[in-house]
Amino acid sequence: MTAALETLQSNLSDKLGDAITHSYIRLDELTIEVACDSLIDTCKVLRDDERFAFEQLIDLCGVDYLDYRKESAEGARKGPRFAVVYNLLSLKHNHRIRMRVFLNDDAPVLSSVINLWATANWFERETFDMFGILFEGHPDLRRILTDYGFVGHPFRKDFPLSGHVEMRYDPEQKRVIYQPVSIEPRNLVPRVIREEGYAGKDGVGQE
Repeated sequence: MTAALETLQSNLSDKLGDAITHSYIRLDELTIEVACDSLIDTCKVLRDDERFAFEQLIDLCGVDYLDYRKESAEGARKGPRFAVVYNLLSLKHNHRIRMRVFLNDDAPVLSSVINLWATANWFERETFDMFGILFEGHPDLRRILTDYGFVGHPFRKDFPLSGHVEMRYDPEQKRVIYQPVSIEPRNLVPRVIREEGYAGKDGVGQE
């Protein structure tokens, strides 16, 4: 498997050149990182070139790297906060590839690939809904998992657990209304309390 992935990695590098900013093989999976402005041209090559023939988009999702590895020995990650990840499958060659595209933090906008893979339709809508990433050229970019009156994007790392607004039925107005959330923030980390002498000296519980 590794030899086949190394061949694929080499062929992609020869064909796409500087459009690939980084590539690596880990856990028998090939990942390539592609420049944002090269996305569509790269996708056309991945789909139409007979050496690659990635005719199926299996999945598309957003990633928020806010505070990623902040507490690790290496320190916080440096680089763009948002990325979009594409998982592609070639039935012809029986191989897969992961493609990652980092976005501009000031304006997380990316070209839609719906004209190349129709399955991108709902995937891009979900990524917009959950992360607030916009896809230029999408014909119907609206929320798909949250309600139309929802405020914010729940999969962003800085989104509060209780949200921003809540929905309830108002008997006086006889309709559903939105209002600021009334749930008090709580610490949901469980506390473990054990009685004195719960475990013996060797850490094994006594009967």
